Amino acid sequence: MDNSFSAADIEFQQEVRDFFKVAYTDELRRDVEAGENHKQVMVEWQRKLNDKGWFAPDWPVEVGGTDWTPVQKFIYETERCDAGAPDVVPFGVRMVAPVIFTFGNDEQKQRFLPRILSSEDWWCQGYSEPGAGSDLAALQTKASKDGDDYIVNGAKIWTTYAQHADWIFCLVRTGNFEKRQQGISFILIDMNSEGVTVNPIHSIDNHHSLNEVVFDNVRVPQANLIGAENQGWTYAKALLAHERTSIAGVADSRRWLRDIIELAKEQTNYQGKLIDDPLFQTRLSNIEIDLMALEYMELRVLAKLSSGDTPGPESSLLKIKGTEIQQSLQELRMQTIGAYSGSLHLEHFNNDLQRLGSYSRRAYMYGRAATIYGGSNEVQRNVISKAVLGL
Repeated sequence: MDNSFSAADIEFQQEVRDFFKVAYTDELRRDVEAGENHKQVMVEWQRKLNDKGWFAPDWPVEVGGTDWTPVQKFIYETERCDAGAPDVVPFGVRMVAPVIFTFGNDEQKQRFLPRILSSEDWWCQGYSEPGAGSDLAALQTKASKDGDDYIVNGAKIWTTYAQHADWIFCLVRTGNFEKRQQGISFILIDMNSEGVTVNPIHSIDNHHSLNEVVFDNVRVPQANLIGAENQGWTYAKALLAHERTSIAGVADSRRWLRDIIELAKEQTNYQGKLIDDPLFQTRLSNIEIDLMALEYMELRVLAKLSSGDTPGPESSLLKIKGTEIQQSLQELRMQTIGAYSGSLHLEHFNNDLQRLGSYSRRAYMYGRAATIYGGSNEVQRNVISKAVLGL
């Protein structure tokens, strides 16, 4: 794969850079950093991207995607992170949409894809259950046929942004077979349906993004079934491969690394400037080397996607190493900021360093889950052992 910058790539890089300078305004930046009115703020940002035609780069062109090369996707992510702009909320555009345009019928594509592009519909993911997390095949939420509908009973947990969602894509059990992965179907459920209850879960970072979603005799049209009944596990694996690839967060980690270096130039310890501390330099260098290797792996995956292929065990490798690097950077940033990482409360800020300290502490606490969500890293190692080593 040739990932050198051509004249066209350099021109594209400048276009992306100019776009972020204009579109990501200071007001929007303050709203994003404040963390309030999350849905409203993100819808505003995503619509700016969609107006530019850049909201869904991994979609086929005929349904609203771009024809970007792997290098252009790399450039876009790099410039987005350098600008400090947020990534899109993935559940609609990156997770359920590829399942719909790959396995759904024409009616489903026409119904759902335009509303995902316009951010009219906000989606959440119904995979994990109180008794089925990393062992997803153990799920028990059941969908029983009743005329032209399914009747859904059960519960999903750790459902991010369910309190904002219009729709949830769910794995449900529609049949019982000896192999647990069989008998699972992929259906789309309107969150405004009678019998859907959302119970909030407040996480250790003092924010409400997680929820339990309970289904009590929820009636769902069979027209909302994606693909064939009892084949949902196949579709879910394709979705999870895309999710794990994006969880790697290479561009964001690169920006965090740069920010830590700049902070370390100003911070001091008993020996002088933190950036001159040999132990700090060693930790920083080790992370930077790992991140460089991960970056090239991501480019190889992007090349596969651009050629029409789907990510395989590489997505598990990206997820494992990407989340481990994120956690290492979060720990190092906390140590770099030192005492300023103590406050969580916005009203206590007296300067930018205190604000950064609060953000860093919240990111550190939420980041402890990074090696768990999207399929725990222990499970990903099992995936790799089977797919690559044949064990």
